[in-house]
Amino acid sequence: MKNLLVAVMLTVAIAAIGCGPSKEEVEKKRKADSTRVADSLAAVKKAEEEKAAAEAAAKAKADSLAMADSLAKAAPAKKK
Repeated sequence: MKNLLVAVMLTVAIAAIGCGPSKEEVEKKRKADSTRVADSLAAVKKAEEEKAAAEAAAKAKADSLAMADSLAKAAPAKKK
């Protein structure tokens, strides 16, 4: 009976080891995950850069409008 139990346990252990992914599959999955993460980080960085550029453009426009308004207010005062 002990021999049968040992044989069954060895069979289960070998089956468990054999059912796992191969080294090639593990490496392929690791590379795919790394690529996915790198792509995600690049997309986030691009979005942040685009947002910063849009904010800078809006600030420049607001500054230009403020300068134009101040010049327009100052121009009539000089004519008098």
